[in-house]
This record gives sequence, C-alpha cells and structure tokens, in this order.
Amino acid sequence: MNVHYTLERSDDTPLVLAIGFFDGMHRGHRDIAHKTRALRKPGWSAGVLTFSNHPSAFLRPGSEPPLISTPEERVDLLARAGYEECYFIPFDAAVANQTPDEFLKKTLIGSLGVRGVAVGRTFRFGHGREGDVTLMERVLKENDVAFAPVDIAADENGERISSTRIRKLIADGDVPTADRLLGHAYELRGKVAAGAGRGHGMGFPTANIAVPEKLLPCDGVYAGTARHEGHDYATLVSIGTNPTFDGKNRTVEAWLRDFHDTIYGHELALRDLRFVREQRKFANADELLAQMEDDARAVPYPAFG
Repeated sequence: MNVHYTLERSDDTPLVLAIGFFDGMHRGHRDIAHKTRALRKPGWSAGVLTFSNHPSAFLRPGSEPPLISTPEERVDLLARAGYEECYFIPFDAAVANQTPDEFLKKTLIGSLGVRGVAVGRTFRFGHGREGDVTLMERVLKENDVAFAPVDIAADENGERISSTRIRKLIADGDVPTADRLLGHAYELRGKVAAGAGRGHGMGFPTANIAVPEKLLPCDGVYAGTARHEGHDYATLVSIGTNPTFDGKNRTVEAWLRDFHDTIYGHELALRDLRFVREQRKFANADELLAQMEDDARAVPYPAFG
C-alpha cells in the first residue's frame, strides 16, 4: 500500500475512496473496505482517507479516547484490508475549517479526482460536522461520482459494532469479545526493555514491554500468546503497577513458557489475551510466587508455534 501524507495525487489512475478514522479496523470498517473495492472498475485503485490524529485531539484537546491501534498498526490493518492507496493526513485547521461543499468539490473531486466514495451511513464531515451522507450523495451524483453509504454493522445479537464499544470491552478486560467484534486479535506490541529483574530471581523471568501509547486492558493477569521472530509462545501477561513491591508505574510484563533467550531490544507482540485474575498485593514474595505458579496453569502446555 502506498502511503501519502498530503491530499495530492501524482497520477491519473481512477480512484475510489473510503473515508473515516477506522480505529481498530473492526468488522464494520471491513464492510466499508469491501464496498470500496466493489466500486472499482478494471484499472482503478482503491484508497482510504484517514487521519494521523483523532479529530477530537484537535477539536477538543484532552477529550480524545485512548486508541485501539497505534497509527502504525492502523496503517498495517488498512493495508491488510486491501487498500492500495492511503491518504494519511493530520486532522488540523485546514481540514476542520472546510465547509462540506469545499471538502466534496475541492478536496475529493478536485484534488483527489475520486470516481467513487464509500463511508459509513452515519458519517459526518465539514466545519461543525454540517455535512452528512444525504448531502454527499447529492453532490457526488451531480458530479458523476459513485457513492456507497454502508449500513452500521451489528454483531450476532443485533448490537452495534463500534470502536467506542470495543474500547470499553478492552478497558474492562473482556478482550475475547473485543477480538470477536474486531474480527482479528487486539495486540500489544513493543520492544523489550530492562525491568527490575525480580521475575528472573523468582524463576519466572519476564519480558518488560515498552508498549507505545494506546489503550491497555484493565490491570490484571492474562493468559495469551506472544510472538517473537515469527514464532508463537504460550504466555502469561501482567498489566499493572506491581503492588506487592509498591510499584508506581504501570507496566506490561510477559512470561513466555519454554522460552529462555535474552531479548532486550527485540520486538514482542502479545495477543489472544484472556483474563485470569485481578492484580493484588501479596504479603511477601513467597505468596506472590505461589500465586504465579498457580497462574501458570492457565497457560496452555506444551507451547505452540
């Protein structure tokens, strides 16, 4: 996928475009990707217009939600969804102050030369969110541009699938349900950094993950899968402040079953997280070790991958 950081085009290949923030690239977002690809004709390209920052970060600083995906993860998910071009731009004054008419005629039709557009049916755009799909459909039709508003996705129980709902599930520690609505595994990915080293002394050496800024599940211990250099390992993950040792900083630590390498500086990806128990403060290290040995039974054996 080609990534562009301005709303300019250097070729005249006909373009169909999806528009949205697409945090997490959940099942509803994939419906939009499918509809976008369906608008293509032979020789056309399927693209996506999205923002490097959440619109709320510009419009109402401090009110933006913690995100399911980092910008890098989101670009990767968009590529996996089949988009060939990605317009990855900041949501700033130049975007926020455009009228709906300017956005449609100047940006989409003029600068990008779109031949088709797909958005969610509740999509709003332009200054003050004054534009909606009714206006978009009328203006695009007048300019001979195909338009596909995509219905809101729902789960098997008829409940709406949304990034907001998925964020709450993750924050509550219900990662399995979040994974089901995403249609793929929520991941925590980062480089292994030096930690306090207590786990090694207790016989449970852990990898301290420097996770980029994104939404984390609630504090607790989770069973899951760790991926390192193309191999999967059953893992136990601790998210929290290490209350037994009066920790102050929130950390993510992973113990990998049947793994003994030193991997400082290597990237580790955690997925398939399943809540085991809440974090709590133990009277001493021996009590904590006994609990860790019990927790380890929640990790599948033998290791897979």
